[in-house]
Amino acid sequence: MKAIYKNRGSVFCNEGAWKILNEQLKKLQPTKVFILTDNNTHQYCLPLFLEKYVYRHTPEVLIMPEGEPNKNIHTCLDLWEELSIKGADRNCLIINLGGGVVTDLGGFVASTFKRGIEFINIPTSLLAMVDASVGGKNGVDLGVLKNQIGVIKNPIMVIIDTHFLTTLPEEQKFSGLVEMLKHGLIHSEKYWNKVKDLEVRNFDKIEDLIWESVIIKNNIVTKDPLEVNLRKTLNYGHTLGHAIESYCLQENIMEPLLHGQAVAIGIILTTFISNDLLNFPSNKLKEITNIIIQIFNKTDFNKEDIDAIISLLKYDKKNREGKVLFVLLKDIGDHKIDCEVPNELIYKAFKYYEEFQ
Repeated sequence: MKAIYKNRGSVFCNEGAWKILNEQLKKLQPTKVFILTDNNTHQYCLPLFLEKYVYRHTPEVLIMPEGEPNKNIHTCLDLWEELSIKGADRNCLIINLGGGVVTDLGGFVASTFKRGIEFINIPTSLLAMVDASVGGKNGVDLGVLKNQIGVIKNPIMVIIDTHFLTTLPEEQKFSGLVEMLKHGLIHSEKYWNKVKDLEVRNFDKIEDLIWESVIIKNNIVTKDPLEVNLRKTLNYGHTLGHAIESYCLQENIMEPLLHGQAVAIGIILTTFISNDLLNFPSNKLKEITNIIIQIFNKTDFNKEDIDAIISLLKYDKKNREGKVLFVLLKDIGDHKIDCEVPNELIYKAFKYYEEFQ
């Protein structure tokens, strides 16, 4: 079993992890156990969970609609009400079984219900395993604006079982791979070189790389839990990526993108900007762009789309005094935070993305 031990938010990976979970339940002695799923994880992941779960209280299942459009306060209201109707008290426990939407929203529901009840995250998507489940960020979107409402609170523990990945469609696996690529870019060329050639169907290799990604993120959030400095590097590609994702979530504008798809575009754009402002190596920019475009087909943006995406940057959480601040790279593993980027350069970055062959 792979393990990271912390006061809160310890992470355990694969078979031995379930034993730790059941020991933790015996120690906690929650009055009720609720397990939050979405429609998909209820069907495909809950049976595996129930095979492993041995606590004396049969869990009561909560089901939310799947997908980013449902990561909102209205879903929280429904869940808070359901918890109240089912007699949840302050000594209850919520287990979040799902991808990043479930762990983000479920953690927020738990952190605010009766001013806070305990919760455990069991991520079932690659994206949630390497990103959303670690670091204690919980929250919801405000309309189409990503992660505007939330709190930072670690779960009691995180259980990672890569068997859940067999339930994922291919595009969800690739969505998570983008976050692993990002970890390589901000951390080290050694890890980047491992992940860039990863075959997401190779589960023997992917478990070790998932764990390395978890360690990279954990080391960063342990040093900077409140995102004052170093933790901002985890947002590489996300400033533009979140704006693109938000724009595409708006009705009747563009086909919605998975989080990883939007961040993939954001990484290309931000690396182009890094090349222009900080002399990030051109050969590595080309390699990064080529690898990401092989994962996801390019998305077409016209000028009106780009105008709207740039206007959404003002809602980014890293902004200060009205200034949009980017994380940029001088080289792989060599970052610079709080960088101002002129809009003209963002348009140039979109042009580079559009014209790349």
